[in-house]
Amino acid sequence: MDLNGNYKDPDWGRIAHLFKIGIFASLLALIGGDMLLGWGTTDMSLSGMEQYFSRYADVSDARIFWSALLGMIGITLETLCFFGVYRIIASGSEKYAHAYRAGLIGMLAFGAFCHVMCCAVIYHHNVLYRIDPGISIEETMTFAKFFLMPVSVIFFVFFMIMNIVQITAFCKGVTPYPKWCGIFTMLIGFIDIIAMRFVGNQAWAYALSTGWLSFGSLVTFTGLLINMPKARKR
Repeated sequence: MDLNGNYKDPDWGRIAHLFKIGIFASLLALIGGDMLLGWGTTDMSLSGMEQYFSRYADVSDARIFWSALLGMIGITLETLCFFGVYRIIASGSEKYAHAYRAGLIGMLAFGAFCHVMCCAVIYHHNVLYRIDPGISIEETMTFAKFFLMPVSVIFFVFFMIMNIVQITAFCKGVTPYPKWCGIFTMLIGFIDIIAMRFVGNQAWAYALSTGWLSFGSLVTFTGLLINMPKARKR
């Protein structure tokens, strides 16, 4: 039986269950993984990367550990819940479903890993800063270039595949959802970054903007769950 045969009639109960778990997982990743790490203000007297890392100066090792652990759990779980979106796309298009699944598998493999490496970069900087502030920025950037950048690039490729396919499938009407529901993707998290830039140098604003990916997931799961009755009628 082909893919469309398996998912021609979506199991709405299971999909709704995945979206509800996805909302919980997104909140876990947003609050426990991202906001816990990103809560801080920058030293505006500094510039460049010194200014950027200054917001993490007061982040304890314990906070970094819990951010890495909770973020890893939350991101992995929320990514798994996107298989609910996969089922929706598969009900109308085998081609888009295969492409979406490829992006989703890549996200599953590298998403949590990328978050943990971000936490490792902050830990690396803070440890070096306590030893010798003069070398902390240069050595941290070298560490990030060798260990964070490769996984980030690979993650971004799969991230774009997943989101572009999802937007295309929804906007072309191959899913039961209204076409305008194509706005509900992780890319909507960019609104979080833009909005927080207007707030300024506030700890809660930096914390929220740090979690833009999980914020995008939260909006996606919530929006699709709310509009599910419309999709079922169609």
